[in-house]
Amino acid sequence: MHKNMKNPTKTTGIILWIIAFLLTIGIASYQRMTGPTHPEYGDVKAFGGNIEYKFLRSWDVGSGAPVVVSVPDKDVQGFLRFRRYKSHDEWMEIPMNYHNGKLVAELPAQPPAGKVMYNVTLTLGHKKLVLCDAPLILRYKGAVPAYILVPHIIFMFLALMFGIRVGLEIIFKRLNTLQISSYTLIFLVLGGLILGPIVQKYAFDAYWTGWPWGHDLTDNKTLAGVIFWFIAWIKLRKNPNNRLWPAIALLVFLTIYLIPHSAFGSEIDYTQAG
Repeated sequence: MHKNMKNPTKTTGIILWIIAFLLTIGIASYQRMTGPTHPEYGDVKAFGGNIEYKFLRSWDVGSGAPVVVSVPDKDVQGFLRFRRYKSHDEWMEIPMNYHNGKLVAELPAQPPAGKVMYNVTLTLGHKKLVLCDAPLILRYKGAVPAYILVPHIIFMFLALMFGIRVGLEIIFKRLNTLQISSYTLIFLVLGGLILGPIVQKYAFDAYWTGWPWGHDLTDNKTLAGVIFWFIAWIKLRKNPNNRLWPAIALLVFLTIYLIPHSAFGSEIDYTQAG
């Protein structure tokens, strides 16, 4: 082989890392877009123009979450209807204020993990428009410092990317499955079991609300991922050619990531809390 020709094994490895990175971006974007905290966007033609809105579903404690709707006419009136989620509260309705082409109102502030259901109705003369088919649910959370949140996100991203790379290693029958699985497990433990509970503490004043103390799906997904990758790592240490268990761990991991983030997360049951 000519000395200037590229090493085909190294080139293949680089290509596989690029594929793993792109797949990770896609899966992470899907999870974010389908999660229960992703804002609800809308653009409706009504009242002689466009009605645009971005309804929030997550907000930091300390102030009420803003509700803003862009309207084409200052004569359009808006009404914000809301009540606490999981409560015996009656629905309340307040008028929205017009300012510079927008109708603005504010949801009542809640403690961490408190949720509020809401929707908006617009009227112009005898015309009426309800912007959401079903009330949205917004959850309040504590602010998480960037020096905690950013490493948490990076480690979880790396865990997913390295996990996918393990799958590609299996498909192309390469020899680094144990090494890459080791990094996958390390990143998952750092991001999910160490930094994850710290993020949870800042956001909802509880380190762990998954099994066996609760049903938080994010915590339970993390625990399941760690367990299966640990089993795969043990199996690979005994037999580096084992492909079954890393494949199972990856399938479980991908299933976990396809479940929307923050589903069945921390929440206050006001029917019990008063």
